[in-house]
Formats: sequence, structure tokens, C-alpha cells
Amino acid sequence: MQNKGLINAFAIMIAIACLFYLSFTWITRGVENKAVKFAESYIAKPAVQKMIQTASEGNSTIAKSMADSIKNRITENYLDSMKKVKVYDIKLTSFTYEDCKEKELNLGLDLRGGINVTLEVSVGDIIKNLTNNNPDVPFNTAIENAKKLQNVSTKEFVTLFGEEYNKLAPNTKLAGLFQTIELKGKVDFNATNDQVLAFIRDQVDQSIETAKSTLGSRIDRFGVAQPNIQKLAGSGRILVELPGVKDKARVRKLLQGSANLEFWETYDNQEIGNLLEQANKRLALLNTGKSDTIKVDSLSAALDTASVKNLDSNKVIAKNDTPKKVESKKDSVTALANFKKENPLFEFLQPSTYQKDKGTYFAPGPVIGYTRVKDTAKVNKIFAMESIKKIFPSKLKLMWGNKPEGTSDAFALYAIKVTDRNGKAALFGDIITDAKKDFNQQSGGSPIISMQMGPEASNKWKLLTRAAAPKTPGERGNSIAIVLDNLVYSAPGVNGEIPNGSSQITGNFTNKEADDLVTILSAGKLPAPARIVEETIVGPTLGQEAIEAGLLSFIIALGVILVFMVVYYNKAGWVANLVLFVNVFFIMGVLVSIGAVLTLPGIAGIVLTIGLSVDANILIFERVREELALGKTMAIAIKEGFKHAMSSIIDSNVTLLILGIILYVFGTGPIQGFATTLIVGILSSLFAAVLLSRVVFDFMLSRGQTITFDNALTKNAFKDIAFDFVKRRKVYYAISSVIILVGIGFYFKNGGFNLGVDFKGGRTYQVRFDKDMSIDEVRTKLAAVFGSAPETKTFGPNNQLKITTTYRIAESGDSVDKEVEETLEKGLTTLNTKYEVVGQQKVGPTIATTILGKAYLSVLISCLVMFIYIVIRFRKWQYGLGAVVALFHDVAIVLSFYTIFDGMLPFSLEIDQHFIAAILTVMGYTMTETVVVFDRIREKLAESGKTDAVGEERNALINYALNSTLSRTILTSLTIFFVLLVIFIFGGEVIRGFIFALLIGRVIGTYSSLCISTPIVVDFDKRK
Repeated sequence: MQNKGLINAFAIMIAIACLFYLSFTWITRGVENKAVKFAESYIAKPAVQKMIQTASEGNSTIAKSMADSIKNRITENYLDSMKKVKVYDIKLTSFTYEDCKEKELNLGLDLRGGINVTLEVSVGDIIKNLTNNNPDVPFNTAIENAKKLQNVSTKEFVTLFGEEYNKLAPNTKLAGLFQTIELKGKVDFNATNDQVLAFIRDQVDQSIETAKSTLGSRIDRFGVAQPNIQKLAGSGRILVELPGVKDKARVRKLLQGSANLEFWETYDNQEIGNLLEQANKRLALLNTGKSDTIKVDSLSAALDTASVKNLDSNKVIAKNDTPKKVESKKDSVTALANFKKENPLFEFLQPSTYQKDKGTYFAPGPVIGYTRVKDTAKVNKIFAMESIKKIFPSKLKLMWGNKPEGTSDAFALYAIKVTDRNGKAALFGDIITDAKKDFNQQSGGSPIISMQMGPEASNKWKLLTRAAAPKTPGERGNSIAIVLDNLVYSAPGVNGEIPNGSSQITGNFTNKEADDLVTILSAGKLPAPARIVEETIVGPTLGQEAIEAGLLSFIIALGVILVFMVVYYNKAGWVANLVLFVNVFFIMGVLVSIGAVLTLPGIAGIVLTIGLSVDANILIFERVREELALGKTMAIAIKEGFKHAMSSIIDSNVTLLILGIILYVFGTGPIQGFATTLIVGILSSLFAAVLLSRVVFDFMLSRGQTITFDNALTKNAFKDIAFDFVKRRKVYYAISSVIILVGIGFYFKNGGFNLGVDFKGGRTYQVRFDKDMSIDEVRTKLAAVFGSAPETKTFGPNNQLKITTTYRIAESGDSVDKEVEETLEKGLTTLNTKYEVVGQQKVGPTIATTILGKAYLSVLISCLVMFIYIVIRFRKWQYGLGAVVALFHDVAIVLSFYTIFDGMLPFSLEIDQHFIAAILTVMGYTMTETVVVFDRIREKLAESGKTDAVGEERNALINYALNSTLSRTILTSLTIFFVLLVIFIFGGEVIRGFIFALLIGRVIGTYSSLCISTPIVVDFDKRK
């Protein structure tokens, strides 16, 4: 084998890279295990146990709950203190725990719980805002009509608006409506409607990008590990995934609130610093127990003591105080305890100071102090106390910075001055007409922000900057805080009055920070809040069960494959198994390196990839056995086997790769997770199963080792088979026709397909009860509160139900989701049994239409691409037709089985996004099988020198080709079938319907490749 050294080198480099990326997960797990052990060791202390027992009054249930709460809090505090600590040192660099956490294996929501939402910004409101809410009747009617059409059309909103406006005002130009002061010079009065629509699309895209950046800023403050925020191109929608988050009400409020840009005047720290010291002393006196005391329960105090070792970075020294040097750990703890007692404010808030002439002075500027993120709530509580508020000016308003300072986890606290009698900012709303990043050439090309305000805002800005400007030369001017969503993004000092609304913000910005600030400044132009149109919530219990089910199915499926390969192929099976382990290692490493999210369908994709890897080995091994049967030596047989199998392997994997790409492009969430693992797995399998296995065989041959590809039981398997597939083709047509006709009959009997919530819209709740429930009873109780009976089905065991309703699904508003959930709870409470909502999903009408349209489009595009590929590959349209007919045949058969067995089987047979993924994967299977068969037919016709053979002679050659591939076809089909069967049994309820479609598809795909696609070629390739 040529280039063996290059392959080895490449494999070693990939292995090192995979090991490097996988190591981050190992490091983070180690730190997290230490955190848990630290918490457990603290909980186990007799003094803590005694406090828990006292606080719980001996109730074991309450005691356990309190212990778990303390354990979780200590664990979180430990990990929070480790964020900036270097935990992974490599020769050239080192990584903090936070760095490692960002690079670890990213689990999807279905594996660890969390919230997934799709938000839609009102494009109609954006268009209205561009015209300053022009009252033109056709204009506003067109927007309202477009909103209604969006529920049933897959076209994007701007296109629908343009079509409606042209209907209502066919001879009127849109450009006249956009001649506003803000858009001066941007929309030409004589522009065509198409040009105006193009401008609107550009403005909408900018608004969506601004909304995405704003949401990202909010989520950063929410403290979510590994959030995922994506703009869904062309849809006006933003996908947000928040793993591990449980507070759905807070998330909805966080994501749907309108962006609020403000400019505030500020106090200087040198005005407030002394007042902070007064507040600190007042608080120390109050904490003696006389009055207005901050009451801290004994458990919280115990937690603070437990965290002493992690609080060193939070020690604060009051003005001109010097800490005494301590020699022992005991003295250190005592000194820290005394400091906390004497400085109850400075324990949490470090004043903004600087050192000069051996003295400590308050630093100039609007920042009065710094607080670690976990202590911000405590600082807020202190400043909210009436006796503390009296110390400070009545116009003082405190605001936090939007991000930690430098590399620390401390947030700056800003002293804002309220000058408006109504408590409003000096400038707010849609005031910035343009903001962009420039570079200051005088300071080495550092980024600066240039911004331009509208006329009215410019006048206010002139007065505001005049008041903040220095009164005499050489003095320092006051700062003006730029605030979004009550968080300070920047507080630049003012050097002088700015008369024309054009100004610059300078600061120690990185390029990324400057870009973000430009986006934030533009956020004032966000015309409408985002609305949640799709939502999926997975509880942590369900996530843990999914992990266990996914791992179990993976281990068992792997075991089945390993045993089968060794039993059937003897020593060659061991080579295949070795390569299989390498393949899985490569797949996991690549997934981590590209930041892919591993979902439960993703695990299914990895398991299926294992089957595909084995498929390639079986193709090779069967060809080697054929060569050995011809009397060739082992070395020659292996060489020829790899050579002849290569065409089929490449063709079959390319077809699946195409399907994977289509799935990735048109799918969302779990489907994309499945597609990602499928694509990575295919590429990895091609390298591992083909190239690495060849290297291993060559190594064994060079060492003179004995290689066997069979044993006494399998040596003569599938020999001397001469089944006449071509002759019986009309029987196959009849069987398939009967199944499809029966399916059509059940379709009309059932009133159509059983569409899932993501295709028809609505809300689905997965509810687990503490006992088996009657579906009719649950449906009746819920009908009383919903007004109509929801769709209610068992989902797995009889104590778990899936409840689907369209109740108020078309309504929007911050409170609608909460009110619907309260209505559900009201109905479930009447059942008088304990229950838990372990998962839920919401899909609005507009997004349901989009998802359904994408599903149809993905299937049609797949068929078209497959037809083109086959025609190009085999140079005959008859082969392409046979392949496409087989694809439609398989889709029709699977749909028929779903319709026939719906309601008969103890698991859901809904037609949803997962089903579409399954259908496309089934199409991939069919193409894989069909390509292998077509490839062998082409090879046999070429070997015989009778590529133009007709009639019985051609049919005999085709039958011979089909029979010669039968061993490979049956073995690979059985292998993947058993893998799917394992996932079906052990993989969990969430993907059971999905795997059922793949199981049927595996059988049907094998059948159609032999009995449908090839006969179609025979019938349409008849020549005189």
C-alpha cells in the first residue's frame, strides 16, 4: 500500500488533536468532582449535621432537602471561585477552569435539561418604525395582511408585505413613505418598490442582529454555561438554547423584554467614597443586634465559614488600614472573621481606590466599588436598607456594569445621578441614528466608537455634555453612563460641550468589545420586543434518564457489533473492532473540537455510524473472500478486495453524506445534532474503516501473521445462491401496492396523519404521575379548564402522559404562557394525585408552517440530488429513475406503516421533525443499498463484455450480480437492524418513534434495493 507513512502520520496527528480536545472534559469533571467532595465533607461535619437537624426539627425529608441545598450551594461557590484559577497546564500554555468549561463536551438540552426557545422579532413593527408609523391605509393594511399570511405561508415577511402592498396600491411607490429625517439619503424618492423592499430587508437584518447581540448580553448576565444563540437566516427569528436553566418565567421575561438604551449623568467616586465608609460603620453598629439588623440564618453563616478558603481574593482594606501579618491558618481565619465583623459592607464591596504617597485614596470616576458576581444580591440588599439609604444623596441610583472587570469575576458598581423629577434618564429611547467603530491613530490605532444622534437628541446631548464638561482648563470632566437594560456598558468622561450630536467614545476597548458596543448603541433602534414562537423545556430528571438510556444503548449496540464481527469474520473481525474503537474516539474528538452539541438523537447518530463503519468492513471482507475463493494468495486477495470494494464504499457514503448535509441545512435542534454526528461519523468511518484497516492488514502481512476471514460455520455461507429477482418483479410490485393502498385506506379512516406539535402548532406537556392514570379521566378533567379536550396519550409507561393542546396558541404576550401553565395545573390538581411536568414544548402557528415547509422541501431536494448523482455516476437515466422510485416507494411504505399501526402500538407514532429526519435517513439507507447493487451490476456487465446485452442474457447477468451482493446486503442490513433494535429497546421513549421508522426503513430499504429499484431499471431499459 502506497503512502502508508502519510496515513500513519495523519492518524497520529488526528489522535493527538482528539486527545487534546477530549482532555478538557476530563479536567472539568475532575474539578467538579473535587467540588462535590468538598461539599460532602463539609455536610458530614458533626456541627453542620447538628445545625441541619435543629433547623429541620428532626424531619428527615426536610433535613435531606436542606442538606442537598447546602451541598449544591457550596459546590456552586467552589466552582465559582475556581473560574479564573489555572487548572490545566500544558508546556506552551495553561487554561483556567472557565476556559476548560467552554471547551468541554457540550451536552444538548435533552441530555442535561434546560430551555430552548425560538424568538421572533416583529418585522411588521420594524417596517412601521422605519416610516415613523406612517398612517397610510394601504401600507398598514398590507402589514396586517402579511401577518395573517405568515401563519400559512413559507415566504418571508417582507416578500409577503411587498406582494400585499402591490395588490392594495398597484400604482403607488413605497419610497414616498420612507422619506423621514432619520432615513435622509438612504431611500431615494424615485426608488422602485423592489429597491425599497431590498432596503427594508437590510434594515430588518440589522435589527435582528442587534436583537441577537442584546439577547446575548442579557444571557451573559444570566450566568448560563455554554449558551447557544443563533440568528436563523431569512426568518426574523433567533434560536436561544440555555442548558441547565430551570426558571422558565425568568427566562421568558429576560428574552422578551424590550431593549432600553439610556444616557445618565453620574456622581464622582470622590463624592461618594466617604459616604461608603459611613455606611460600613453604620452597618457594623446595626449588626450588633440593636435595630435594622441584616438577619443571617445560621445555615448561611455556616456556608460563609465553609467558603473561607475561597474568599481570599475578596478581602477589602478600608482607607489607610493595614492588615496584620498572620503566621498560621488559624490566625488567618480569625483575622478574616474579625475583618468581616468590623466591615460588613466592605466584606462584599471593594471600594474603588488607588495608592499614592503610602496613602489610599478614592479613585476618580463614576465607579464606587467592585463586587463578585455571587455577592451582588447581598450588596443590593444592603443599599436597599432605609437606614443605609439615608446616608447617600436622594438622587443617587446604583447600577452594575454589564460584564466582569478584566480577568476577575468582579462587577463594577456605578454611581448614577438622577436629575429628572420623574426618575428618567437624561437621554433615552431611539436617539442614535448611526454608530460605527473607528480607530484612534494618535493612540496606536486603538478602537473608538463614533456615534451620531438625531436633531432633537442632539440638542439634549449638547446641554448634557455642557453640564458634564470641565469648568476650568486642566480639570477632569464628569462621566456620562451609557446604559442598556439597566446595565452600564461604558461611562466615558466628557472633555467639552458637543454641539452637533456627533461624538466619540474612547476607552480601553478590544476590537470585539468595540463591535459589541456599536451594536448596543444601535439597540435603541430596536422597535419591538422579541416574541417566543417556539419553546422546549426539558427537566433535569428527564435529562438524566436520557443520558442513562443513551449510554446504555450505545454500550449494548457496540457489544453486539463486536461480538458479531469476531464470530463471523474470525481474526479479520478483531481488526474491524480495533478500527471501530479508533473511529468512535475520532468522532468524539472531532465533535468536541468543532463545539458540536451532543444530543440523544446525536448518540443515535453515533451508534448508526458504527453500523456504517462495519458496513464498509463487510463490503471489503466479502470481496476479499471472493478473491480467496478464486485461489489467490492472502496478500493479493486483500489488495484486490480493497480495490474492488472502494467504488461501492465511496458511492454509498457520498449518498449518506449528501443526506446528512440536507438534514443539517433544513433541520433544527436535535435534527441538526443527529446530522452533525452523521456527517462527522461518515468522514471518520471512511478514513478509519478503509485506510487504517488496510494499514493494519499490511502490518500483519509484513510480520507473517495468519489472517482469517471466516471460520468453519461461515466459510460457505451464501454460496451457490441463484434466486431469480428479475422474474418475480411483478410480485414485488403487487406486494408494495397492497401495503400502500391499505395505508391510504387507514389515512382516510384516521382523518389524516398523526401530526406532531411542531407541524400543527400547539403546546405539549410531558407529565409524570406517581401512579398509572386513565387517559379518559385526564382528558375529561383538562377539557373542563381548557374548554376543549386536549390530545392525551401515554408516553412510555402508563404513569407518563403526553398532553397536547392548541389552547391560546395564537395569542401573544408575556403572561400568556404562564396563564396556560396555570390552567394546566388547575386541571391536573383536580386529579388528586402527585405529578411532575418533566418536559414541555410550544410551537406557534407561523413556525409550524415554516417547519412543515422545510420538511417537504428537504425530502424533494433529497430526491432531486440523489437522481442527479446516480445519473452522473452510472451515466443512465434509468438508474436514476430506479433509485428515485425506490426512495418514494420507501417513504410511502413507512408512512403506510405509521398510519396503519397508529394507536395500536404502545408508543407514539407522530409525524414530526424527528420523523422527517428518520425518513431522510431511510432514504440514505435505500441509496446505500441501491448504489452497491447498481455498482455490482455495472461491474458484472463490464466483466462479461456485454454492457449492451438485452433480454434473458441481460436478466441473467443482473440476477448474478444481485445474488453476488446478497451476502453483503443481508449482513449489513442485519448488523444495522440489530443496532437499531438495541436503541429501540434501551434508547428511551423520546426517540422510540424515530427509531421505529428507521427499523422499518432498514428492512424496506434492503427489500427495495433488490426488488424495486433494479426491476425498474430492467423495465425502463428495454432495447430493441
